[in-house]
Amino acid sequence: MATSSLGPAAMGPLGALWVALALLRAAKAQTSKTSPTVVIPVLQSFQEDQFQGEWFVLGLAGSSYRTVDRFLLSPFIATFELKENSRLEVSYAMMRHGRCITWSHVLTPMAQPGKFSVDNSGTPRAELQVQETNYSTFALVLFQGRPGGWPDIRVNLLCRAWEIRAEVLDRFVCLVRAKGLSKNNVVFPDLTGWSPIQGTC
Repeated sequence: MATSSLGPAAMGPLGALWVALALLRAAKAQTSKTSPTVVIPVLQSFQEDQFQGEWFVLGLAGSSYRTVDRFLLSPFIATFELKENSRLEVSYAMMRHGRCITWSHVLTPMAQPGKFSVDNSGTPRAELQVQETNYSTFALVLFQGRPGGWPDIRVNLLCRAWEIRAEVLDRFVCLVRAKGLSKNNVVFPDLTGWSPIQGTC
């Protein structure tokens, strides 16, 4: 697992982008010399009531993402709301070209803690896994589906505030590596002309 020398300091998404790319480059160099085992934690339990609420989507990585996609990605939020039978409804909101774009789907819990089937996703057999979270500051979320018959893997970094702590960024990078993704698959929201006080939608 790559580690940052930044200590516990927090950073904005733009700073996190450069640190994440540096960590992934370092990890690639390290992997070329050795083959370290990346241990990904598995949730032993999941508290839907604590997870619900508003999250900022501050980092993404995916098998279908490319670096140029950063300029198509505006800052956006995900709001989770607990429903009956431990289901979660997640709603997304993003400002793009002066318009508020929203979309949503329902998460139905599966046997593994923190794992859900994704309804209304338009993707057969899509699944969402909360890989790691402390509920109060960050969450790492893994999405797996097969749009058009091709496997699609996405890793989302969610934070309660508009900042990323160095140790959380380390965890994000480790999960990205473990899923076989590279720095070319990592994107962070384009913050050009945007500030947190503007909000999203």
